Amino acid sequence: MRRWTIRIGAVILLAVTGVMGAKWLGRSEPAPTVRTERVVHGDVEATVMATGIVQPQNRLEIKPPIAGRAEEILVREGQVVRKGQILAWMSSGERAALLDAASARGPEELAHWQALFKPAPLIAPLDGLIIARNVEPGQTITAQDAVLVMSDRLIVKAQVDETDIAQVTVGQRARVVIDAYPRQVITGRVDHISYEAKTVNNVTIYEVDILPARPPDFMRSGMTANVTFVVAAKHQILLLPAEAIQTDLGVATVRLAGGAGGGAPRTVEIVTGLNDGKRVEILSGLQAGDAVLVPIMRMPAPSHNGLSSPLTPGGRRPATRNR
Repeated sequence: MRRWTIRIGAVILLAVTGVMGAKWLGRSEPAPTVRTERVVHGDVEATVMATGIVQPQNRLEIKPPIAGRAEEILVREGQVVRKGQILAWMSSGERAALLDAASARGPEELAHWQALFKPAPLIAPLDGLIIARNVEPGQTITAQDAVLVMSDRLIVKAQVDETDIAQVTVGQRARVVIDAYPRQVITGRVDHISYEAKTVNNVTIYEVDILPARPPDFMRSGMTANVTFVVAAKHQILLLPAEAIQTDLGVATVRLAGGAGGGAPRTVEIVTGLNDGKRVEILSGLQAGDAVLVPIMRMPAPSHNGLSSPLTPGGRRPATRNR
């Protein structure tokens, strides 16, 4: 009797398992549905994206010819200066010592030696912008200390992957967005493409200089920027979402919806053009207003009780309450 009981229990267990497994495997995946997209007129552009840093195109440190003391600094950071403009007055070590001694003797003695022993000027070597003021009046400096730092103009130096560099050319339009000012778009053009590659994080890149058309006042050296290079652009052309197009062996096709009479959908071969990753230019095969079917793949809905398949090892089990 015990042996028969064990056999009957095993048969019942196998039957229950088979029914549950068949029920689970019998759940059909929901068939993909479709949506309709119309061929429309619009604008599209192909672009290349890169990151970059704002920095001076030519950074120049202005140092005194000899060691001494800064008597007067005539400029401030952010000020635009012209070539030949006096930026600061410097005293040599001898002049500084002489003026200090004359000052102890009285204002008349000091004025006499100031008129007799003139300070040396620091002159701007080019037109540009003062981006750093490192010394204040009265500070002692050496010939290696940079009193001021200036640049002729600010540029954006972008890092372009070697796989995209073929699409970037000198004079090409570019858009720059500074991370600190995401709503401000700065227009510019490619000014220079480096001839030597660099390796950054095991990726080969080329540095590309973008010259802004009008650098905004908020632009500062060292800011991080996102750069968009405009490779090509077209306006008022026929466009269709990229997911509506199927490509097989180089042949692009779409599923054209049936007409007003309720005809069956049919496959139409098309010729595509410019692609921005989301929308594709239609060169031939379709007309404006044509309705194209786009498949929508839906994920299967989870079970109402949230249980995994009973046939899956390690499947999720219902939570138990602690008593």
